[in-house]
Amino acid sequence: MKYKNLGEMFFEKRQLLGDKTAYMYKEAGDWVKVSFKEAVDRAEKIAAGLASLGVAKGDRVAVMSPNRLEWALCDYASVSLGALLVPIYPSLLSEQVRYILNDSEAKVIIVSDPLQVDKVKKVHGQLKFTKHFFVFDTTDVQLDEPWKKFSVLSELGEAFLKKESDYIPRSIEKVAPEDWATIIYTSGTTGEPKGAILTHKNLISNIENGSAVLEVKPDDVFLSFLPLSHIFERMAGHYLSCYHGCTVGYAESVDTVAQNLLEIRPTVMVSVPRLYEKIYARVLEAVEMGPPLKRKIFYWAIKVGKEYINKVMYHKPIPGWLNFKRNLAFKLVFKKLQDRVGGRNRFFVSGGAPLSAEIAEFFGAAGIKILEGYGLTETSPVITVNHEDSFRFGAVGHVLPNVEVKIAEDGEILTRGDHVMVGYYKKEAETKEAIDKDGWFYTGDIGLIDKDNFLKITDRKKNIIVTSGGKNIAPQPIENSLITSKFIDQVVVIGDKRKFCTAVIVPSEDALKAWAKEKNLGYSNYLELVNLPGVKELIRSEIDSLTTNLASYETIKDFIFARAQFTIENDQLTPSLKVRRNVVERDYAAEIEKMYQE
Repeated sequence: MKYKNLGEMFFEKRQLLGDKTAYMYKEAGDWVKVSFKEAVDRAEKIAAGLASLGVAKGDRVAVMSPNRLEWALCDYASVSLGALLVPIYPSLLSEQVRYILNDSEAKVIIVSDPLQVDKVKKVHGQLKFTKHFFVFDTTDVQLDEPWKKFSVLSELGEAFLKKESDYIPRSIEKVAPEDWATIIYTSGTTGEPKGAILTHKNLISNIENGSAVLEVKPDDVFLSFLPLSHIFERMAGHYLSCYHGCTVGYAESVDTVAQNLLEIRPTVMVSVPRLYEKIYARVLEAVEMGPPLKRKIFYWAIKVGKEYINKVMYHKPIPGWLNFKRNLAFKLVFKKLQDRVGGRNRFFVSGGAPLSAEIAEFFGAAGIKILEGYGLTETSPVITVNHEDSFRFGAVGHVLPNVEVKIAEDGEILTRGDHVMVGYYKKEAETKEAIDKDGWFYTGDIGLIDKDNFLKITDRKKNIIVTSGGKNIAPQPIENSLITSKFIDQVVVIGDKRKFCTAVIVPSEDALKAWAKEKNLGYSNYLELVNLPGVKELIRSEIDSLTTNLASYETIKDFIFARAQFTIENDQLTPSLKVRRNVVERDYAAEIEKMYQE
């Protein structure tokens, strides 16, 4: 490996790229730029401040905050001491925070704002190991002991460095590749969260193996908006970008991503499918509301784009007439789409959940590359990824170099290599269940490798529906097909141990409003909107038209409308925007039961 630990990777940038912009964040309406030298200097003071509190190699430092520069600096400060950063999603509840702090034995907790302070205060008396408490944002806030402003940590570090100026470089030197770098608690839908232990070697090997197949350039600009608490963003929009000396811009929030895309015009971005689904839905909605001629040109351009990108995908020659039509389509339609994502994006990477092949093809047709990958927290995370010159819609790409993958007899995907975690912290039985004696990690996903060596994911093993008639059904492909309808925003297919399949559907509110306006139908809120006459028939026709290729036992026989969108706040989405199926089924148990009784 080029670096033996993450601290070395980060601190080296001060000498190599001191004046280059490392980070950008928005403050008072303007983007503030921070050089690598400034970032490393600040991280060194934070590390020294932690050292002055007694934080040493092997200790744990917890951070609970949305994405921001200080989050990144706390991570590099911790790993430079040989300590472990424990990320905590800011959306978690007090009891969940208490569990993670106690289980990880975190000495220090650093939070973003008074809201997070209040969460920790509620369980303060139950914390067994946490002795030091800091908060990033303290404007107009009176802090009670033991809480301190984050700036105090840097002040402590400054005083510490006056006595031991070379303490941090010496600490970095002592950190070995096999040393633990982080404990990441999975946002499990059942039972206690499990803390996956990842080493410096796990993470750096994953950076290097990924970089062997995806070209990341020093002048690339990343827009970071997925939670840094999640390994996907932490790897790609944090470690990978630093490794190559790129610039990272932090989105103000998930809600401002569309605007921030236009402002910093990223060349690379990672996202979960939810963002692409929303862009896709909004584009189709805008087109459908436009004049007939505009619609006709748009769909002609998409047809041309699909024909073009499919020839590219299979490395077939591009006829001159197709090239001409594609260039015309770009001028008339695709340039506007590309401008909506900043206009200079080289590629997006999608992960965290399956991306619909139709949506990937749609963006590909418009000249916007979405390279879908696959991995888990426990695998640092990347196992496979599509390449810029070798990709398939509906597949998650080729296996990374130096990574092994095999398919078990029951279809489960197994992987082995330097990317696989040490194990689950304090959970020996669960570790043995996940990693066998030969080092194979059992992913819990069902998949296959096709003749061209592309991995395709069918579904999560635990999500597979087994009907009362013994038929096996993978719900994700069905759901991915349904959300391509402009009228369907989110969906969960139900049917385990049942005679047939049903669904809980969140309709697309904007598309339904436009439909209702066209029909001159009145309503005053979402629930009245979805209960308008004709809405159920409209969604039924969408379902039927999108599921013609399904076997009879896979078809959706009935459905209900969700009372509201699935969100993190109502616990129906995980912090990484995956649907919690068990929570949706629990919350709609009575309505689901009624469908089967009827």
